Amino acid sequence: MTKLITTVKEMQHIVKAAKRSGTTIGLIPTMGALHDGHLTMVRESVSTNDITVVSVFVNPLQFGPNEDFDAYPRQIDKDLELVSEVGADIVFHPAVEDMYPGELGIDVKVGPLADVLEGAKRPGHFDGVVTVVNKLFNIVMPDYAYFGKKDAQQLAIVEQMVKDFNHAVEIIGIDIVREADGLAKSSRNVYLTEQERQEAVHLSKSLLLAQALYQDGERQSKVIIDRVTQYLESHISGRIEEVAVYSYPQLVEQHEITGRIFISLAVKFSKARLIDNIIIGAE
Repeated sequence: MTKLITTVKEMQHIVKAAKRSGTTIGLIPTMGALHDGHLTMVRESVSTNDITVVSVFVNPLQFGPNEDFDAYPRQIDKDLELVSEVGADIVFHPAVEDMYPGELGIDVKVGPLADVLEGAKRPGHFDGVVTVVNKLFNIVMPDYAYFGKKDAQQLAIVEQMVKDFNHAVEIIGIDIVREADGLAKSSRNVYLTEQERQEAVHLSKSLLLAQALYQDGERQSKVIIDRVTQYLESHISGRIEEVAVYSYPQLVEQHEITGRIFISLAVKFSKARLIDNIIIGAE
């Protein structure tokens, strides 16, 4: 039976007892509205750790002034049921007032890793992510923390944060979980119309096109970007906001491709902005 913990104090009490007994803790940080992508991370943690904690916290610091904080789906009862079915031990679901009892006196600024891609379009977003993840790491003190590769920029930033702040946690990146037709699973997919849902599969298909070009020897980013853009333009009605090629995890824009890269997409449909990516090449 998964236990619901709603206060920082109670979570810290449980963690202290666990650490005294040498218990390993896995953490899956989420904002709720859980889907199979999240549950894959929960299963991975359950197979590795003595205690698996799923945090469900819609973090206001990572939403911009015109973004969907109030509209973001909240379904804690369903989330609790879902993680119970796959063996999570604890759902940590604190109130905003408990996580942020007053105005923060210290701002965390990410720097260059947040100046590109999603970070460039959503100023302050990754500062908010790093702030809440820092707090969760300090509260839960996990041995392992699990993040999806779907948010590849976020994963790279969290890995850098762990290195810079000497967190005693190992970050585990989990491959993108997809629907049967290839669409990356996302909490925002529920906002798609029936027609948009049919079109959205072409995001992943365009990435497979990019991968095929790379495997055939193409190393000019512009060629790959142009081909992917042309494909998307002919298959979707949404607005293409981004097709980009960056080194990974350094997040430096690539013109002549060398080493490991990730190709990132962002498409805005009527009520949903979808992202997807593929990481290819040698490390």
